[in-house]
Amino acid sequence: PLFRRIPKRGFNNRNSKIYTEVTLAMLEERFETGAEVTAETLLELGVIKKVNDGIVILGNGELTKKLNVKASRFTKTAEEKIKAAGGKVEVI
Repeated sequence: PLFRRIPKRGFNNRNSKIYTEVTLAMLEERFETGAEVTAETLLELGVIKKVNDGIVILGNGELTKKLNVKASRFTKTAEEKIKAAGGKVEVI
């Protein structure tokens, strides 16, 4: 039968969002104390290659610098670590 010979395709959700992931370890090694972290600055420094539907900051690694971070989403641990280092968190 024809339906058996045709390749099967999976389901692609048109409404799902694809976020670009950035860890705290990446921010620690690329930014100076007091810097403002946005999608544009991440692109300029080469931390990310493309801003898909937004940036999500993950809590992997340690952060010792005071940074002002603007992103679409934050994990709870990332938000806590940024605030503990004296930085600011802003959801865009």
